[in-house]
Amino acid sequence: MNVVIIKYNAGNIRSVLFALERIGIDAVVTDDHDEIKAADRVIFPGVGEASSAMAYLKEKGLDKVIPSLKQPVLGICLGMQLMCSHSEENNTPCLGIFDEKVKRFKADDYKIPQIGWNNITDLKSVLFERVSPNAYMYFVHSYYVEKSDFSIAITDYIQLYSSALQKDNFFAVQFHPEKSGTEGQKILENFIHLQLPVND
Repeated sequence: MNVVIIKYNAGNIRSVLFALERIGIDAVVTDDHDEIKAADRVIFPGVGEASSAMAYLKEKGLDKVIPSLKQPVLGICLGMQLMCSHSEENNTPCLGIFDEKVKRFKADDYKIPQIGWNNITDLKSVLFERVSPNAYMYFVHSYYVEKSDFSIAITDYIQLYSSALQKDNFFAVQFHPEKSGTEGQKILENFIHLQLPVND
């Protein structure tokens, strides 16, 4: 299994690498277009700021490569937000894979960013096979995507929002499966072992 992690101007790649090693996968970290296109699975992680990340993707031509991919792709945290059409974070146009806008949490009586464990519900995808119906995942984020037809998991913090999205071969999660214990590990395993076609 040839698994690629996209290298770009965003952190957290090392923890994803370690999580994949725990399930027996040696992934390659690269921004090479041909390597990415040839991979069996592509992971697009990220912790950071939307506009600088998008600037790097454009500089490397990855803003064209990522939406064109045909194999299963998994966006994580900032990766998920960049797969949407626009982010309120510094008014950033994004990749447009999901026709959704990323908005900033607004509340006086909640801590922002949301940091810590929260559960995911209304699970609707092969990505969540064998995952508990109200599994707890680890989140760190100040921005969110509203519920939509692309939602395959929902979380409640300040409001109900999409904690996972799917469109065709593109999957995305707002939480960090690589930091979410055995349940998060199941999600990574499910992604690695997806059978095409991936549409439900």
